[in-house]
Amino acid sequence: MEGLNLFSSITKLVLSRVLGTICSLVMATAMRETIAAEPLAVDYCERLQQEIQGKKHGFLAGNLAYYVGGFHASWNLREHETLGLTHPFFHDLRSRGVGLAVSGGSDHADTGLGNDFSGWEFYKDTRVMYGTIIVGDKTYRHPVPDRMYWRPDRMVCEYELDGIQLHEEKFIADNDVACSVITSSKPVTLRIAGQSYFGRHSLTSTASIDFDSSRNAIHITEGGTTKCKPETDRSEKSAPIMYEGMSTVLTASQRLDDVHQFTDGPDSEKQYSFDLACDQAGVTLVWAMHDEYEVAVRRAQEVVNAPHNWKTEKTRDMNRQLNQQIPWFRCSESKFEEIYYYLWSLYLMYYIDVQRGWEMEPHTQTAVNNFLGMHRYDATFQIKVGAWTGSKKKYAYGNVLTWKHLFTSGNFRKSPNGIVAFADNKGTTWHSGVYGVEHSEHVLGAWQIYQHTGDTGFLRDCYQGYFREVFWDGIPSFFGNHFTVCEVLSEMARLVGSSADVTHWQQLVRNSSKDRKIYFEQRWEANGHRHFFSGPKNGMLMTTGLWHLRSKYFPRDYAQKTVNSWALDTYDGFRGKIFPRAMSGQAMKKFASAVDHSFGYTPDTAYFTLDGMFRQGLGDPAWRLTLQHLEKYNFHPEWNVPVAPEAYTRSLELFGDQYSNFNAGKILLFIEGLAGLEYSLPEHQLSVRDTMPTDWDWMEFRLPIELPSRKNPQQLQKHWPTIRFDRTQRGGETTKTVRVTDCPLGVTIEPWSEGKPVVAATRQPEEGSDAVDSRFPDYRGFRFEDGSSAQVELRLLSP
Repeated sequence: MEGLNLFSSITKLVLSRVLGTICSLVMATAMRETIAAEPLAVDYCERLQQEIQGKKHGFLAGNLAYYVGGFHASWNLREHETLGLTHPFFHDLRSRGVGLAVSGGSDHADTGLGNDFSGWEFYKDTRVMYGTIIVGDKTYRHPVPDRMYWRPDRMVCEYELDGIQLHEEKFIADNDVACSVITSSKPVTLRIAGQSYFGRHSLTSTASIDFDSSRNAIHITEGGTTKCKPETDRSEKSAPIMYEGMSTVLTASQRLDDVHQFTDGPDSEKQYSFDLACDQAGVTLVWAMHDEYEVAVRRAQEVVNAPHNWKTEKTRDMNRQLNQQIPWFRCSESKFEEIYYYLWSLYLMYYIDVQRGWEMEPHTQTAVNNFLGMHRYDATFQIKVGAWTGSKKKYAYGNVLTWKHLFTSGNFRKSPNGIVAFADNKGTTWHSGVYGVEHSEHVLGAWQIYQHTGDTGFLRDCYQGYFREVFWDGIPSFFGNHFTVCEVLSEMARLVGSSADVTHWQQLVRNSSKDRKIYFEQRWEANGHRHFFSGPKNGMLMTTGLWHLRSKYFPRDYAQKTVNSWALDTYDGFRGKIFPRAMSGQAMKKFASAVDHSFGYTPDTAYFTLDGMFRQGLGDPAWRLTLQHLEKYNFHPEWNVPVAPEAYTRSLELFGDQYSNFNAGKILLFIEGLAGLEYSLPEHQLSVRDTMPTDWDWMEFRLPIELPSRKNPQQLQKHWPTIRFDRTQRGGETTKTVRVTDCPLGVTIEPWSEGKPVVAATRQPEEGSDAVDSRFPDYRGFRFEDGSSAQVELRLLSP
């Protein structure tokens, strides 16, 4: 009996353990299949709202339509915003400026149809709907807002006129119609006036105007000629205006039959005005442009008949992008969250999808003022930013592939040494004719997109008929990137089935460890510049000497010497009131042209300089200089709001574009720098090598990663792994914890020890994980097979 009971007990114990193991496996499988929900939705449009009256001009974006409210010459106020729609404009990249001239250049000097080195800021010559308020016998011509608020989805203007409050909301609907909705606390008359396009470079106007009673719409057919400069020698020509033959449609929520007036201006431009009643019920104004009148008027009517619905959908669309398409970020210093989301909002607002000519893919752009379109140099970091979005086909692929059209259409320049150069800017049928070779960096951006998608189809589109032919006879070096570019091209060839090309790429660049050593030694301290890399003979030491640190092959001891001697030097080096100066303090004493003064501090120099420090594992000063830059450059201390200027002058005055996507690289300083995030779907691995500021208590990221759905592999399913960093202090000991949860990939965590002695390093779970070597000192690495829950904790002894 006792034997039976013992057998029964043993059986129960075994069954219990077996069932427990099965349950654990089932639970683990379920955990692996459970997909973390996306972060709770936030109204980022409201969160990013900032009061800008007298500080910035207004800015709104659709797809092919834009709005600038008022006019600032650089950051100098020239024209206040007012009631109505002052400067809505259409820009589908058919022209670079005001003219549609056919280039007379030959070979690579032929810039096509639409290039223009003048008139980039043609928006400032538009006069579309300027409002005036009439109350009895008193007239308030173009009243200035008392308060003007900018948000990614709309602008809000508030006016106070002798006890009368007017409220105005402006937005660009998802169908590219600009809309203004105005209400008044007391009944007033709103007079709207404007004209067909006639700019400062215009020669003639052939515009026509009529009133379409059946649609209650004013219809302008734009036309005329203008001076423009399509050639690279900047010679002047006359040509049709960029709006030639296009239809402008204006309408309102009230009938315009008996209240509109048409007149001819001094240059035959068509002028118009109409009066509307405005009270608490409000009045709606809309503007639309298109090549086809029927399309323009239909879209205008859609919006004027339901402005609230279109405004709501615009807000939803912007919030969807900011919630669902970009990495979620929070930290213990909310100011940096504001900067992060502000820069992302601009990056997303600039997306354009033309679907014509050389513009067949959606991509971001640089600036609304004068740099619409994508730029070859700016794309070196804008491509990499797109790699971190959720839907890569929409937000990443086009940033690379849009440049392929220049090559396939034969619009490039090839040097005798085999190097292919591209123009710096392009549109549907034109390119700038200003050539350069930064596009070798595009290869590395494309490779990162592949790592984030595993999409060999995208890789094939990049390699075949584009990268293969462009770089076959030579890879131009973008500050030492040629070693890595040839390696990536070799891998691309292998992955897309062009294995015969692999040997060619391996032989194209001398890439042995000995060759690389010679390359770096030859340029180290060149021309007598101590601890500086590749310094020129003329002594113009720019931050470009530090950009080489971005190469994984750059000697780390060189990096440390360069940073210590130049990045941290406030007199002869690059550490100015904002880090970094574009030019060293030493060089600034000799080189002081107007351009040098205007571009004293720029966002691109900051990204490339700081990125190199992070890549070299130089934790401090990398994080410290990054926060100093972001706080001084991208956050206005008096306005207490984020800003994104094209530059600061040497005397620290805001300069250039106001909403500049030239700042996009700083997004990467958060994700790849401070958090040290990197992932590869082909390698099934997420890597975390942080440099969290020691001033912060915590920071957290959640990444939108798309993987094939288990239920339907043809569909992509978005995962949201969480990467959390915590830092606590108790007495003389600091505890730093890095935790990854809900990750569908394997995980490697390398916490930064902040240069302090490590008392203990622990990981959870221990099973399925092991220690790994780190490339850099002050880091402890651990690899986990299962990313659903992985944690590393360091206990650090403060000195």
